[in-house]
Amino acid sequence: MNASEAVPPPLDGVRVIDLTTTFMGPYATMLMARMGADVVKVEAPTGDVVRYIGRGRHPGMGPIFLSVNHGKRSIALDLKRPDAREALHRLLEGADVFVTNLRPAALAGLGLSADELLVAHPRLVCAALPGFGGGGPYRDRAAYDDVVQAACGIADVQGGAGEPVYVRTVVADKTVALMGLAAINAALLGVQRTGRGRSVEIPMFETMVSFTLLEQQNARVLDPPAGPAGYARTSSPHRRPYATSDGHLGVVVYTDRQWLSFFALIDRPDLARDERFSTITGRTEHIDELYALLAEVLPTRSSAEWIAVLGAAGIPVQPVLGPDDLFDDPHLAAVGMFEGVEHPDEGALVLPRLPVTVDGALPARVRGAPRLGEHGPAVLAEAGFDEHEITALAGSGAMVVPDREEVRDGDQAVGGARAE
Repeated sequence: MNASEAVPPPLDGVRVIDLTTTFMGPYATMLMARMGADVVKVEAPTGDVVRYIGRGRHPGMGPIFLSVNHGKRSIALDLKRPDAREALHRLLEGADVFVTNLRPAALAGLGLSADELLVAHPRLVCAALPGFGGGGPYRDRAAYDDVVQAACGIADVQGGAGEPVYVRTVVADKTVALMGLAAINAALLGVQRTGRGRSVEIPMFETMVSFTLLEQQNARVLDPPAGPAGYARTSSPHRRPYATSDGHLGVVVYTDRQWLSFFALIDRPDLARDERFSTITGRTEHIDELYALLAEVLPTRSSAEWIAVLGAAGIPVQPVLGPDDLFDDPHLAAVGMFEGVEHPDEGALVLPRLPVTVDGALPARVRGAPRLGEHGPAVLAEAGFDEHEITALAGSGAMVVPDREEVRDGDQAVGGARAE
């Protein structure tokens, strides 16, 4: 089955009110939009700061914003105003999920804490993505990806024996977004089964501690600890893409069979009999020596030669690609990883699709990211506001909308039944 229209997307009919900014929350809700949800992005009158990162074709439509927020609709509300907060509550009456990354004190000041919302909207999933969990002393601290990478152990692990180093992507934001997506979808299932709304907290720090310690906790799983935390294989200074005679490769030799095959390929059968390398326990303890061997041997052949012989031996190997190279990768082309989207204002865009299939079908095509406040009047009308109320909100400054002649109809619909 290949036609995306043949299979309703998994979150078809789910409406999400998205009060998040920057990367973490917007990535989670973009994935929900890709899964079929109608995501209404609630922005301040100045818009999400990510709108202004990088040079786009028009102000407020930067390339990263176009990536992180496609598939959504936008309403711009000044939530410092009581009439704007009342409008938000009316939107929540018809919503299934409310997502925010505001700090708890800010939410409480706006009357948007989970306790308050669940009284007014008892079937709502209230999902918060704060920097730190509400039960600890850090709960009111601000957090961004860099701060959380430092706090959760990743920067120390990346630095090895040297200075701490950040992963050169917003790994905390994106990982917590994925945890948030899982928690929200689980809570939606709970509401479906019980009829009772749920409050879900997905804190960055705790999520990334769990993420980091999956293998790094090591001997500290035991109580009392049998040794220090840390995982020798990933901590080895020799674990890196290896130079060949004409490039670099990612190579992982891991199992007994793979190491036996590798030792045979390099004509070192003696190593297969070495007690340091005959078991995975021994290899982990002596991983620096093995990875140093890889670094020594791989420059003796070309990348193509190694891909052929290692692949034939069942040893995982891939060339090192840069971000630009991904757009020409033959596998990604074959699976349709990138799709063209014609944005009504920004023109032709290229966006990665949701990297999953449902019943063998690719997800539905998606609309481009919204202009600030573009869908405000339509979203309010769906929530039961009459024309006079909508005009009053716009006139008072509680809601910001683009000039009417700039508002365009007919952009690509996606997902939920209520995504007009």
